[in-house]
Order: sequence, then C-alpha cells, then structure tokens
Amino acid sequence: MARYKAIIAYDGTHFQGFQRQAGARTVQAEVEEALRSLGWRGDSLLSSGRTDTGVHASGQVIAFDLDWRHSHEALRNALNARLAEDVAVRQVEEVAEDFHPRFNAIERAYLYRIIVAETRDPLRERYAWRLWPPLQAPEALQCAAQALCGSHDFAAFGMPPIAGGSTLRHIYQAEWRVHADEWVFEVRGNAFLYHMVRRMVWAQVQVGQNRLSLRDFLEAIHQARPLPPGLAPAHGLVLTEVRYAENRQEAKNWIRSLL
Repeated sequence: MARYKAIIAYDGTHFQGFQRQAGARTVQAEVEEALRSLGWRGDSLLSSGRTDTGVHASGQVIAFDLDWRHSHEALRNALNARLAEDVAVRQVEEVAEDFHPRFNAIERAYLYRIIVAETRDPLRERYAWRLWPPLQAPEALQCAAQALCGSHDFAAFGMPPIAGGSTLRHIYQAEWRVHADEWVFEVRGNAFLYHMVRRMVWAQVQVGQNRLSLRDFLEAIHQARPLPPGLAPAHGLVLTEVRYAENRQEAKNWIRSLL
C-alpha cells in the first residue's frame, strides 16, 4: 500500500463543483469511482481544495492510498481509461504516507479570463467572462491588482472554509495581462477564501468600469471594509497550480514569510 499524489485537470462546465455531494455529478465522485474499479477501498480521496460549480482546473492535486503493483504511468493511464472526457489525470507520483495535498501546500495559483466584446463569442465564452461595455479605467484595474499583494485581512473578499476561521491571507502575485480583447488575471497566494478569486475579479472589474472607486477597493483590502455584493462568473476561473515545498528549508522560508 502506498500513497499517491495525482495532478488532475477538468472542464467544470458539467460538474457541480469538485466536492462529492449526494445526487450531483462532481469531480471527486467521478475520480473515486475510477479508483474503486482499481481496487481502492478508501472512504474519501484527499484534495488540495474544492472548486465551485462551473470552475475549471488544470492543476488540481489529489492524494489516495492504493495497493498498485505497476508503474506510475500505468496508474495514470488506467485511471484515464475509466474517466469521462471532461476530467483527466495528468501526472501520478508516489509520496510520503503523511502527505496531504491541502495542508502541505505552500502556494496556489488561479487564472481568470475575460473577453471584452459587444457580441457573443460561443467558442471562447465557455472559459471566459464576456464584458460589455469596455473597461473605462484599465489603469485603475492594474493599480487594484497590485494593491492585493501582501498579507491582508480579506474578509471583504470571501468566507473562510471553516466557520470562524481566519480571513488573513498572503498574496504573492496579482496582475492583469492584456492581449487584444482578452484580459487575463493571474493570482498566486498561500491560500484563498471561499469565492475569493471570483470576488477579487468582480470588484476589480467594477473599478475598471468606474462603478466602484479605487479608494473603496483599497479600503476593502487595508481595512477589511465590506464591498457591494457580486461575483465574477465561475466559468472564467481555472485552478492552474498547487505548489509544495521541495525541501525543509523552503518550507521554513515559506513559514517565515508569513510572519
């Protein structure tokens, strides 16, 4: 029996999120069914976190214990042969028996895609939020993204996964990249609150459309002042990476950076 870490990707369009729930098609349930066909007897696989209904992933991380006598590549291929076309195992490796994809993670990365177009674009809108009218203050959008970096109380941007939990988070990178009519928001942090990235995107778009002042946005970051309700649509969001310390020194440096 060994513990395996797997990186999985999925198109979230037809899933009711990652986490298993009765009567709903979820990523976790699909992967667990595939595992059971290979002799897995666990109650629940471990994951780096849950994603909302409609959210996609290219770098979700799971872990499970399995008695497997073949190669890692054979395990990956066996799982993919049993999974639907909208979910796939990208990589499998054996890890320490106490590895946990959520609690051992030191960094998570998300990407949110926006297209600015007056008319519908069916081929791209499956994975992007179409905005119209255009952003009136794109420079304010960049300023808002830069202000997200650092350690802050992000209570205005989401709820902790555990009731009563801390809303303090550290953002390492937050920036917008622009190419033609496409805006891509990339954000990396030690952890994220429930709905935090979608809330960040929505609030920044309000700033960019002159519907929310940059001052109010900054006060939400630095003083945890409430913002008007709103969420960016789920289908523009992708969990792209979950990173782990490569050695003890990196883990120590990560802990020190949060203090």
